[in-house]
Amino acid sequence: MNKLIPLKIPLLNANEDEVVLASLYVTDQQRINQGDLLAVVESTKTTAEILAERDGFIVGLMAKEGMSFKTGQVWAYIADDENAFDPDLTPWSVQSAANKNNTLEGLRITKPAQALIKKHGIESSKLPTDQIITTDVVQTLIDHKKADKVNWVDRPANDNKRILIYGAGGHGRTLLELIRLLPGYKVEGFIDDGLPVGKFMLGLPVLGGKDKLGQLFADGVTLAVNGVGGIGNFQQRLDAYLALRDAGFYCQTVVHPFAFMEASAKMAAGVQIFPFAYIGSLVKVGYGVIINTAAVVSHDCVLSELSNLSPGATLAGGVEIGPRTLVGMRATINLGVRVGADARIGNGATVKADVPERGIVPAGSVWPPRK
Repeated sequence: MNKLIPLKIPLLNANEDEVVLASLYVTDQQRINQGDLLAVVESTKTTAEILAERDGFIVGLMAKEGMSFKTGQVWAYIADDENAFDPDLTPWSVQSAANKNNTLEGLRITKPAQALIKKHGIESSKLPTDQIITTDVVQTLIDHKKADKVNWVDRPANDNKRILIYGAGGHGRTLLELIRLLPGYKVEGFIDDGLPVGKFMLGLPVLGGKDKLGQLFADGVTLAVNGVGGIGNFQQRLDAYLALRDAGFYCQTVVHPFAFMEASAKMAAGVQIFPFAYIGSLVKVGYGVIINTAAVVSHDCVLSELSNLSPGATLAGGVEIGPRTLVGMRATINLGVRVGADARIGNGATVKADVPERGIVPAGSVWPPRK
């Protein structure tokens, strides 16, 4: 059996473990030379080229343009023979689920993923059709299914305005500077599992990890903001919200003084609105939504729970954004368009028609794709 050299997704940003394959320059069984450009991957903040590390052939190609991958995930192999394969590796180990279950006909699913689907009762209609379905894909669907049933703390335990920030990274520090512009709040410090207790960030200490939340709540600190941006890994942001909820914290909505909201706009708890954002007439913003710097949300838009608008994103009137969806920097979404749950709209994209659940619109592209 020929030796297979796995091609893995590189780490682009320490705070993001997911990227989009923006461009693909090879096909299965194509001959390549060392140094050839194979693909370009993109995170929310940067791009990188993947080059061939040796001569050979591309085999076991599992990537298409627009697909998302985790850092370290294998997307193809390099081999000495164009017909090389390993029956124990994906994609050759993947069976068509049609042999097991007619409701999953035509999908490519690994055996462990099939078992996980059966155990958790995942509907076949929720499964992506444009990629190999692995346990990671199924686990993401399970986590999001749980998120849809979360009941958040709907009122603060007291009104003393003592507040903490969960996460001391870039997003958390930006929230600290925002809150310092608002009257009355006393920010106690940061909660962060990855930093030592007592470390100071912008003059405030790290108080501990999430195991400190119960003590802080008992001491009368009952307000919080979620400083985990979660751009590259939504689950981290959700886990922060769940930890705060389980400890009893109410997540405060915070609006920068230089943002503008029409009087008829409605905000749920936990919303974060950054400077120069505009929120128009009769807009509805769900729990935990981020509306970042200079984003425009025009009249009658609906932003569902835990969605995220990056800096400069623009929504025309009547746009609906599904739960947990990310809209990238300077992306534009046209009048009346609906973007489904868990979708990802790349930086600078233009969206002219509805985007399905888990849909990916590559950066700089126009949706729907031109034929």
